[in-house]
Amino acid sequence: MNNTAAVAEERIWFLNSLMTVCRSSAAGRDGVSVIEFRAPYGDAPPTHVHHDDDEIFHLIEGRMRFRVGNDEFVLEAGQTAVAPKGIPHAFRVESPEGARGLNMMAGPNFENFIRAMGRPAETAQLPEPSAPTPAEIERLARTAAVYAMKILGPPMS
Repeated sequence: MNNTAAVAEERIWFLNSLMTVCRSSAAGRDGVSVIEFRAPYGDAPPTHVHHDDDEIFHLIEGRMRFRVGNDEFVLEAGQTAVAPKGIPHAFRVESPEGARGLNMMAGPNFENFIRAMGRPAETAQLPEPSAPTPAEIERLARTAAVYAMKILGPPMS
């Protein structure tokens, strides 16, 4: 398998976001995955940490506020941020129109996590928004641990 192998895109509804696997970690020896995300205004995952992988965000449209360790900053369209492995991070979509960007990681953990927690997207649109139930939050934490992640606290407000 070469490092430029193309695979069909896979769309997944993950929480309130649409995730499109543009390049699976299985596509090449480097193990790099590239996932396009679309998220609505106010979307914010729990504060979490990746134990094995650096997480790279490149914002294509919108504005997002990030906290990486003790640093807090705003990412605008065209900018890139890195959440290094082992450093807690969180983000929140700040633009009213939502946000679209790329999430890149070397390794399959995050890609497989969204598959385990998500469901195949029926359309290329965002899923109907919903707040997670306590049972879903518990399942999120359990599943994150399987994929070398840990949920540390609530989302950014």
